[in-house]
Amino acid sequence: MPRAKVKQEKPQGRNRYDMDEYLDEKVSLFNIKRCLKYLAGVQNPLKAALLLSLLGNVIALTGPLFMQRALDVAIPHKDVRLLLILAGLLALSIVVSVGFGAIRNVLVAKAGQSIVHDIRSDLFAHLQKLPFAFYDSRPHGKIFVRVVPYVNNVSDALSNGILNFIIEILNIFFIIFFMFQVDSQLALMAVLGLPVLAAFIWTIKPRQRRAWQAVSNKNSNLNAYIQESIDGIRVTQAFDREERNRGIMDNLAADRNDEWMRAQYISNTVWLSTETISQIVFSFVYIMGAYWMSPMASFGMLLAMGNYAWRFWQPIINLANIYNTFVTAMSYLDRIFDTIAEPVEIADTTNSYDLPPIRGHVEFRNVTFHYDRTRIILNSVSLDAKPGDSIALVGPTGAGKTTIVNLLSRFYNIDHGQVLIDGHDVMNLTIRSLRRQMGIMMQDSFIFTGTIADNIRYGKLDATDAEIRAAAELIGANKFIENLSDGYNTPVTERGGGISQGERQLLAFTRTLLSDPRILILDEATSSIDTGTEQMVQEGIRVLMKGRTSFVIAHRLSTIRNCSCILFVQDGRIMERGAHEELMAKKGHYYQLCLSQ
Repeated sequence: MPRAKVKQEKPQGRNRYDMDEYLDEKVSLFNIKRCLKYLAGVQNPLKAALLLSLLGNVIALTGPLFMQRALDVAIPHKDVRLLLILAGLLALSIVVSVGFGAIRNVLVAKAGQSIVHDIRSDLFAHLQKLPFAFYDSRPHGKIFVRVVPYVNNVSDALSNGILNFIIEILNIFFIIFFMFQVDSQLALMAVLGLPVLAAFIWTIKPRQRRAWQAVSNKNSNLNAYIQESIDGIRVTQAFDREERNRGIMDNLAADRNDEWMRAQYISNTVWLSTETISQIVFSFVYIMGAYWMSPMASFGMLLAMGNYAWRFWQPIINLANIYNTFVTAMSYLDRIFDTIAEPVEIADTTNSYDLPPIRGHVEFRNVTFHYDRTRIILNSVSLDAKPGDSIALVGPTGAGKTTIVNLLSRFYNIDHGQVLIDGHDVMNLTIRSLRRQMGIMMQDSFIFTGTIADNIRYGKLDATDAEIRAAAELIGANKFIENLSDGYNTPVTERGGGISQGERQLLAFTRTLLSDPRILILDEATSSIDTGTEQMVQEGIRVLMKGRTSFVIAHRLSTIRNCSCILFVQDGRIMERGAHEELMAKKGHYYQLCLSQ
């Protein structure tokens, strides 16, 4: 019964979960060079594995010669001694080749895992450096799938696949040599099918690569939607969207399965063609040896040539399988290396220097910024915050308030103007030294898997238990922490499962306090705290802000009215600035905002 597709909403956006990403149909030589870099790191075990494989294969290839000698000489002449020697040599060749193969497999497995570790470490380290803009424009599921499943899929191709490719090529030459030692006519018959197979593989190669690229796209789309659905499960259940989401999931999974089956059909065509051609050639070897050769080939010669003919086509079949694996891996490698190639726009320059201990004097001089190079977010913004000043940023949503503190923290690069801290241009500072002297609490109070103490210590890794407790007491978080089952050792899950949103923000606030920053940024720091809890936190906020230059983004008047300067931001400009009483007397934008509350 045909599957009924559920209609999906199609909002615009170049990086939706169900939008395929572009991939070049040609294999990138640049990406192949990158692969060689990772192979160079494990070249010693791979060289040892290659040597063992070659020795084992050459020893194994002597087996048919021992069999031919036994059938054509030892048995007809009833030479028991020679037969026993040949049987022993055959058994020894099998044992040695199998033993070498086992050691080789261990070496290749270790090399493959080392490659997985190196690629994944490089990819993760690069993701840590990429700017917010990279994550703003991509579903996170499409990023995750590159770090785990894709890297796992390419490891075997880079280690075992490339090694086997070299070995099988050399095996073909070794086998041809041994075949010609037995009989040149039968050897020529065995290799006649090779040009036919090569022409077929060359023809089907582009279709196969496109097919596996399509599978890669559909896998990425599926993972992106799963990630999004898990993150938004509360909203899904609140709006009774389970059935609709399951329909979307079924469609995405079916699209992935359809592309997978299409790619498998094409890949199996390569394998089937190789098998068919090899069997035809194998049959002709026996027919030619039995009926067409004059004089007729001996039984030992036919058995040896048949064995070699079978062995000759085995590496070719293996090469076809290796080719299938490599084509699949390259579609994944494109994604991995494209991510690693993403430019780190927020990075230290060659002339960057460490920010010395600061007092906290912050200046914005005619700062202009565009998120997408077309829409202006900030337009010639200037401000001057003296050490110890508390600057409140208020205004409508999308006015540019968060952008101001993001530029101060250098999460984005400014387009024009300057941002100065104690006279140092933030563009000339090392990012680590800049952010080390800042305490940032964003709207999303992210809590990591671990204990309560672990999450607070995130702000200062060498903090003692006493320092953690002191910070929690100052903020007021100790009251709810001590009521938990294990107090500061209570485990919490990702995003703070098991504690309320207000409690998560209290933990994040304590974490920021513990870092003892010179510049403090509070972006809607009390947005999820109830009124009763907020009154308790206000004293902690005042203590925290004392002696520090603070930037506060908030809508609650209780949080901002005591700030030394309030900036009303609208349409990327500072429309008003002054203290609370001063701005209320003007009866302008800020006055209207207060009345609306």
